Amino acid sequence: MGYRWEITRAAVRQGVVGIVRTTDAASAVIAARAVLDAGLKSVEVPLTNAGALVAIEELSAAYPDATIGAGTVLDESSATAAIRAGAQFLVSPSLHTEVLRTAHRYGVAALPGTGSVTEIVRAMEEGADAVKVFPASALGPQWIKDVRAALPQAPLVPTGGIAPEDVPRWLDAGAVACGIGSALTRGSAEDIQARVAALVREN
Repeated sequence: MGYRWEITRAAVRQGVVGIVRTTDAASAVIAARAVLDAGLKSVEVPLTNAGALVAIEELSAAYPDATIGAGTVLDESSATAAIRAGAQFLVSPSLHTEVLRTAHRYGVAALPGTGSVTEIVRAMEEGADAVKVFPASALGPQWIKDVRAALPQAPLVPTGGIAPEDVPRWLDAGAVACGIGSALTRGSAEDIQARVAALVREN
């Protein structure tokens, strides 16, 4: 694990964070392995999965060069548990200052969720390493472009309803990366690998 700025840079370097949203540890590991083996090195496992911590621990050990994070982190206890399992970055659907503080206390990156300009500014004031924009599908790339015109310093990661083929539009609008879930990780391991491989080549 490096410094927070190094973790953040690694998490968004390829322009995509793969979100592995499954129901148990085994299925999360299978899907995440397919994503990672195909060349995408930034993966988030949401804590809505009851086995997320087990999956994060296994993936962190198996892929030391990847950047593995935890998603849907809503409170301090969840943040601490995710960090102890090996998560290098924490993502939330909304802004929770206790998650930010816990992440920074232990040297990991925090990406709180926002849905307005006011929330984006507050997230940056609270020390967010990057800012998740959610749900992205309700806002659109033009919204990102308009916000970036006013806040060029805001490192935005739109998430929610983004298809792999739409990633270039979001990046062109000024996003530093896109979070992609089921549109990227649905189907068999072979399907996932083919989809990710094409995406990585394009970006």
